[in-house]
Amino acid sequence: MAFNLAMYPISYVTQFNPVTGGWDEQWFQADSISFAELSAMSEADRAKVYAKRNQFPLPLVNYTSQYALGCFEGMKAYPQKDGTLAIFRPDRNAKRFYDSMKGLYAPAFPQDRYLKASVEFLKRNRELGYIPEYDDAWEKDNYAGASAVYVRPFMYSEGAIGIGTSKAPYVVICATTVSSYFKGANTKAVVTDRIRATPKGTGWIKCASNYVVSMLAKKEAEDSGYMEVIFLDAVKRKYIEEGSSCNVFFRLKNGDLITPALGDTILPGITRASVIELARAEGVNVLERKISIQEVAKKCVECFVTGTAAGVTPIESITWNGKEYVFNNRKPGELGARIQAKLKGTQYGAIDDVRGWNVRV
Repeated sequence: MAFNLAMYPISYVTQFNPVTGGWDEQWFQADSISFAELSAMSEADRAKVYAKRNQFPLPLVNYTSQYALGCFEGMKAYPQKDGTLAIFRPDRNAKRFYDSMKGLYAPAFPQDRYLKASVEFLKRNRELGYIPEYDDAWEKDNYAGASAVYVRPFMYSEGAIGIGTSKAPYVVICATTVSSYFKGANTKAVVTDRIRATPKGTGWIKCASNYVVSMLAKKEAEDSGYMEVIFLDAVKRKYIEEGSSCNVFFRLKNGDLITPALGDTILPGITRASVIELARAEGVNVLERKISIQEVAKKCVECFVTGTAAGVTPIESITWNGKEYVFNNRKPGELGARIQAKLKGTQYGAIDDVRGWNVRV
């Protein structure tokens, strides 16, 4: 399933009002078709429904459509083993979204409003049956192919032309059901010569423009037989920063787990922060610091990437300057697999949520 445009029928739309200083909210409901009714339709008719749901009454020409001045969030809600639904750490998404909008000099969406709207959004779509049910079979592979609700809040500017900043942005929340993000027969990565982010740029903001270079690099990697790309820093071209849409971790021969330190070129991943906390709780020495591709080539025994979409995904090898460096005989490392099991078990309610990360809907 992965990502798809199987849009849910109800979306949340709000716009900042510069006159009142508040947010004017509305709910956009494309139709009242239940999931059961939709499932009974032909594939062609379902495609028409999804296409209609993706038509929003928003400005055609604006700072977002013309200059990629916009930001978004990736957030998941997970069917629980007890039959309920829970959003994973939405407070972190709310804070990052607030920071992203502020970083783009737009009126920032209040964090409490973000949380309230997200919960109400899921409740309304659940009434029409658009929430996957928990399946015990997911536990067999540590939820690698499990379904979840991918919630996509995003900023979209008011109608505008010319270089400028948004004064009356929209915020939209929509969703689709997703499963495994990565696809393909291997988990190989390759170091790209493209640059994702530069110092004093927007690498720390989850903005739309960041993903253009990532998309190009990932397409080039996939065409060459790789699953993922690894970006190096823009200045010295030696320190590892991120994958195409995920943070990256390296376990060294001495047992240390290293992930690049946050800065203005690296996105503060919520899964990244969760993995760090889970690993440290196990007694693993987790270090957030610079790590060069040379150090990885000499000392790394296990590698994995993390993200809302990626979860914890093992990387079997990294190719750099034409040479492939293989980790753990191409098998998933035991630490990454263990952390993945704890993370997914918590997200899906199979393991007690002792940290209070899940917000029930």
